[in-house]
Amino acid sequence: MKRIFAIMAVYKYFKFMPNEKKKLVLIAEDDTMIGSMYRTKLEASGFEVIIANNGGDALKLALENRPDILLLDIIMPQLDGFSVMQELAINDKTKKIPVIFLTNLGTEEDIDKGKKLGAADYIVKANLTPTEVVEKVKKYIG
Repeated sequence: MKRIFAIMAVYKYFKFMPNEKKKLVLIAEDDTMIGSMYRTKLEASGFEVIIANNGGDALKLALENRPDILLLDIIMPQLDGFSVMQELAINDKTKKIPVIFLTNLGTEEDIDKGKKLGAADYIVKANLTPTEVVEKVKKYIG
């Protein structure tokens, strides 16, 4: 009988322990429907998600929250994604955050520019499903 109570006590202890901290994903996307779609998929996969609707907010949120990864659109109000990436790269607080460009721009020139700026990956939105995007995120931050 004592053994049963001991097992129950251990179960309750682990059941009520705080969960491991979720990995934080910052999505910089000015299209609210697209941002919401990625947020839903990422949260369902166990990530915490914050969204910036423009490049200025993306930069501010990256500095304040230091996300584990940033999904960065290129064409956005205030600052474009390339400018955000340049600013992140020169700041000691943010330069190690992996950045995945998630955009509709798919020219070789844009892809090369993104990679030269230090992006971990470059995804053309139309080429991958949201589930595949989540798999890419997992690849970089587990």
